[in-house]
Amino acid sequence: MARESTNQAASANGKEPSPSRPASVQPDQEQTPHLATGDVDPATVVVDEDDEARLPDVTEDGNEAIAEGRLAIGHAAIENAVKLAPTSPGVYRMLNAAHDVLYVGKAKNVRKRLSSYARASAPQPARILRMIAATVSVEIISTGTETEALLLEANLIKQLRPRFNVQLRDDKSFPYILITGDHWAPQILKHRGAQTRPGQYFGPFASAGAVNRTITALQRAFLIRSCTDAFFESRTRPCLLYQIKRCAGPCTREIDFPGYTELVREAKDFLSGRSRAVKQQLAGEMEKASTELEFETAALYRDRLAALSAIQSQQGINPRTVEEADLFAIHQEGGYSCVEVFFFRTGQNWGNRAYFPKAEKSFTPEEVLASFLAQFYDDKPPPKLILLSHAIEESELMASALSIKAGFKVEVTTPQRGEKKELITHALTNAREALGRKLADTATQSRLLTGLVTTLGLSRPPRRIEVYDNSHIQGTNAVGAFIVAGPDGFIKNQYRKFNIKSEGLTPGDDYAMMREVLQRRFKRLMAAVPDGDTAKAPAEDDGVPQWPDLVVIDGGRGQLNAAKEIFDTLGLSQVSLLAVAKGPDRDAGRETLFMPGREAIKLEPRDPVLYFIQRLRDEAHRFVIGSHRKLRKKDIREAGLQEIPGIGPSRKRALLHHFGTLKEIERASIADLGKVPGVSAESARKIFEFFHTQPG
Repeated sequence: MARESTNQAASANGKEPSPSRPASVQPDQEQTPHLATGDVDPATVVVDEDDEARLPDVTEDGNEAIAEGRLAIGHAAIENAVKLAPTSPGVYRMLNAAHDVLYVGKAKNVRKRLSSYARASAPQPARILRMIAATVSVEIISTGTETEALLLEANLIKQLRPRFNVQLRDDKSFPYILITGDHWAPQILKHRGAQTRPGQYFGPFASAGAVNRTITALQRAFLIRSCTDAFFESRTRPCLLYQIKRCAGPCTREIDFPGYTELVREAKDFLSGRSRAVKQQLAGEMEKASTELEFETAALYRDRLAALSAIQSQQGINPRTVEEADLFAIHQEGGYSCVEVFFFRTGQNWGNRAYFPKAEKSFTPEEVLASFLAQFYDDKPPPKLILLSHAIEESELMASALSIKAGFKVEVTTPQRGEKKELITHALTNAREALGRKLADTATQSRLLTGLVTTLGLSRPPRRIEVYDNSHIQGTNAVGAFIVAGPDGFIKNQYRKFNIKSEGLTPGDDYAMMREVLQRRFKRLMAAVPDGDTAKAPAEDDGVPQWPDLVVIDGGRGQLNAAKEIFDTLGLSQVSLLAVAKGPDRDAGRETLFMPGREAIKLEPRDPVLYFIQRLRDEAHRFVIGSHRKLRKKDIREAGLQEIPGIGPSRKRALLHHFGTLKEIERASIADLGKVPGVSAESARKIFEFFHTQPG
C-alpha cells in the first residue's frame, strides 16, 4: 500500500497512559540491538535479520482439582463486581491476590458477561474455572461502543500479557520502502517506525531481507540513489554505484532533473501496481534503441527489464484478482498454534511470516485467530481486505473496528471458492509446514539441552543460557555483549550489548572488561529481586526467564575465575558457570570446558553437545564483533580518516577523491591504496591494517 506522509513526529514517550489507550511498557535494558528508529541506507547495512519466531510454552488446560474454597472466593469477587457493573459496552480485567491481571475481556453488556462467570452452577471449561479460582477482584472500564471495547481489549492484552488470554508474540513493526519527497533527487530507503519523513511509503514487507532484495533490484531497474543527503551534496564525481549501473548519478549531474524525475515516477508506478505499463514502456524504449542501432542504450533497458522480472519472480505467487489484502491462516498441532500471514499490495506478494501465539490448548483455531487479529492491528494500518482461513465469531465487529481505525471500509471475510480460496489453501500449507519445522527444531534443541545436563552435571535443562564475550582493538571501542538461548533456540530480542565505561581500565584487559559487564548485568537483575530469590523474578514480556540458569564465558580458566569472583561478591550461587577455551591453534572441535571446582572437560570433536556449545560461542562472537564494528565505524565517521596514524586532511582528501567513499577505501587492497597521490607504501599498509585488523 502506498502512503503519502508529511505529518509531524509522533507523540513523545513518557506520557501518562489514558484509560482508553494505555502506554506500552518498555523493558529495562542496557542497549537493545536491531531497533531501527529511522531511515536505513541499504548500502550500509551488512546484516539486518528479523528476530526468529519462537514456540511459546504450552500452558496446560489441566484436569487438576480446583479447591472449592478458592472457587467460591472467585465467584464471590465476580458477584460483587456484577452489582456495580454497567449494562453498557466495556472492558473488564480479572486480577489475582498479587494484583496481576489474569484475563482481559470485552462485552457489549459488561454486567451480563460477568454474570455468566459468577454463576457457580454454570458449566465452565477447566481453563475458565482455574481463572475464576485465582480471581480476587475485577476492574471495569466503560466504553462508548462495542467497537471501542474491542480496540481497547486488544491494546490491554498486548500491554499486560494476561495469563489466560491468547497472546501475540514476536510482534514488531514491519519495514517499508520509502521514496523520499524532501529533496530534488529523491532517494530510496528501507524504513521502520513512524512515517514522519515526507515521501511515499510502500509496504508493509514481511521481512527486512525482502525489502533489501527489492531495493537492490529497484536500483538496477530505475537507477535511484540510496545515499544520504549529506553524502550526495559532498560528491565531486560519481560513486561506485554509478559505475556498476545501480544509480543514475544525479549528484554530479550525470542525469538532468527531468530525466531523474522520470525514473522516480517509473519506480513509484511499479510499486503502486502499474508494473505492466512500466515494463511495456521499457520494452518499447529497448526496441526503439535497437532499431536505431543504439545497442548500448538497448542493453541498459534490457538490464532494467531483467531487474523488474527478478523482483516479480522472487515474490512467488502474485494474485490476479486481489489488489490489496492481508491473509491469515492458522494451523494447530501438539497444543501449539501457528498463524501464517501473507501481505499482498498492488497485486504483488510482499512476503509472508509465521507467528506462534501463546494460547492454552483449549482455545479453538477461531478463538486464537480472532484475538490474534485484534492485537496484530493494534499498531499497524489494516488493508482494505482481510482474508481468514477460519470464520471468526465477530467478523463484522472486527471489520467495523478496523474501518474506524483505518478511515476507510475494511472487509473481513473467509473465502469459500475461487482464487482467494486457493490463496488460503496455500497459506494453510505454509502454516502447517512452519509449525512442523518449529516443532522438529524444538525437539532437537531439547535433546541438546538434556545433553548439557549430563555433560556439565546440571540439576535440570537450562531454560535460559547467556553467553558473554567482549571485543576491542588494543582497548579502543571496547564492547561487551551477551546472547541468549533457550529451548526454542536463539532469542534475539533478548541480546544486549554494553559499551565499556570504566575509566581506569587498562587497554586490552579482557578480565576487567568481563568483570564490568557481569557486574552491570547482575546488579540490575538483583535490584529487581531484593530478597535474592530468583524463582520469584518476573519473566520478560514474552515469557522468557530473566535469570539465566547457565552463563557461558568465551575464555579459559582466567576468564572463569574473573566471572566467579563477581558471582561470589554478589552472592550468586544458583547460576552455573562455564568457560569455553579454544583449542591449540584455535581449532574448532578441540575446545576445553572449565567449570568452578571441577577438572577440565574435553569432549570428542563430533560430540553434539560440543557442537552446540560451539554454536553458542560463535553466535556471541558474531554479535559482539558486529556491535564493535558499528561503534568503530561511527567513530571513523565522526573523526574522519585522521584517526589513522599519519593520515591528515590532505591525504584524507586525496583518498576520498580517488575512491569516492569511505566504504571503497575500506575495501581497497594495499596496492590500490599505494596508487593514490601522496600515499606512500608505508601509509597504504597502515590504512589497510586499520580497516582489517581483527578486534580482540
